[in-house]
Amino acid sequence: MRSGGMPAGSSRSARLDPFSLPARFAAADAAADERVRDVELHRERVVVRRSIAGMRMALNVPVSAFSGIALRVVVGKDAATATVTLEHKDPSLTLPLFDSSEAGEAFAEWRAWGNALGLPLLVAEEDGVLREPFARLGGVRVDDVRPRRRRRSALKRRRSSMSLRRVSGKITETTPVHRGEREIIARN
Repeated sequence: MRSGGMPAGSSRSARLDPFSLPARFAAADAAADERVRDVELHRERVVVRRSIAGMRMALNVPVSAFSGIALRVVVGKDAATATVTLEHKDPSLTLPLFDSSEAGEAFAEWRAWGNALGLPLLVAEEDGVLREPFARLGGVRVDDVRPRRRRRSALKRRRSSMSLRRVSGKITETTPVHRGEREIIARN
């Protein structure tokens, strides 16, 4: 890791926090000289620093160039592992963000990274193909139309919304009824 950088996560755990960006961390890189690359992750851009054949380089890639936040589940002999990655079309630029054996934790991190970076959520199929789990229209998630929420009544689906807002008057035996009298209207 480069000196002067803020390590990812708190002092108790090495977890990357999507809500405390920018973050710096080291990631494995098979092509790099020391098999490691330094990553600076900001909300707008990602800077990857690595050395190949003694030549140091820094790649500055906008976050919008990434495909999305992917959730991969790898089933092993003993247990399943869920990994959250920042996916790029070039596999060498794909960055690991979170790794856990707990499915609930991985799902929460997947959603949090998607919200923090504003990228679509992706799920890896068994054959490795990435797809979106939710239908989208541009940047808006498309879902079934939900009925308007109505409260304060057991018959909420039967009554119109106007009857929910207005209270109807009740005529009782003590209600005064004026028959045969002239109507009182303010006229000039």
